[in-house]
Amino acid sequence: MVALDTIAEEILELKKDRNAVILAHHYQDSEIQEIADAVGDSLELARTARDFDGDVIAFCGVLFMAETAKVLNPKRTVVLPDLKASCSLVESCSAEQVRAYREKHPDDVIVSYINTSVEVKAESDILCTSSNAVRIVNSIPADKPILFLPDLNLGNYVKKQTGRENMKIWQGACIVHATFPARRLSVARSEHPSALVAAHPECPSDVLAMADFIGSTSAIIKWCAASDADEFIVMTESGVAHSLERQSPGKRFYFVANENCNCSECPYMRRNTLEKLRDCLLNLTPRIELPQDIMDRALLPIERMLAVK
Repeated sequence: MVALDTIAEEILELKKDRNAVILAHHYQDSEIQEIADAVGDSLELARTARDFDGDVIAFCGVLFMAETAKVLNPKRTVVLPDLKASCSLVESCSAEQVRAYREKHPDDVIVSYINTSVEVKAESDILCTSSNAVRIVNSIPADKPILFLPDLNLGNYVKKQTGRENMKIWQGACIVHATFPARRLSVARSEHPSALVAAHPECPSDVLAMADFIGSTSAIIKWCAASDADEFIVMTESGVAHSLERQSPGKRFYFVANENCNCSECPYMRRNTLEKLRDCLLNLTPRIELPQDIMDRALLPIERMLAVK
């Protein structure tokens, strides 16, 4: 087997030859994060992709992220190490369902979480991420009815934070965050009584009720780094440990197993490997190819999201 450091050297050479940038989500394996030009959450990586001026974007994340990068860079080549890197939230909401809803409720504002397919984005009025969802909803006139999709837990959190009573919520869920049980968090707190709890808003409400901080992946990283505490129970995907430990050396982080896999890993995120990243830069496949009309329609709600500060 070829050593990982040798594969990393191949990737760096290919990146130079292709005039490429490597973008990686915080949930990727640590060896991918180490070689990436930028590591971030969905919003940060969307902005990085938008501002990129090279030829190739190698997106180490899941498919909907690479699709967003392609919409923002229609003339550039966007590759994803594994096209099967999907998302349970994407799979919970189809464009056909959203179109059917729109026909029945033409006056509703459709706010779509970025964890949706490009086809759903094209049917939406504005997008959001976990880091700006509250700001996005607050930017919509109070008298406008809203459909928030597809994440149930994030939607409930946003509804509570904004007080928007005229907000309907889709019933999708993340297979990692939605299956974190509050009882296991309670056990973790008893085992680590000095630890503070940081939770992603895709977690169930009873988990969020026990959190000292609720925020996006990047917000959790920044909060832990700024905190005076030395121990944290982190209720999100465990790939974030690499960024946490890099930005908060000496602090300790504990992760709680969910009910789905008895772990805290996203199986879709873990499909990407260094070997697949090397091969996609070498062959420029799998390549993200999207219909022009879909990209044109999806661009507006993406740009609306990026414009909200």
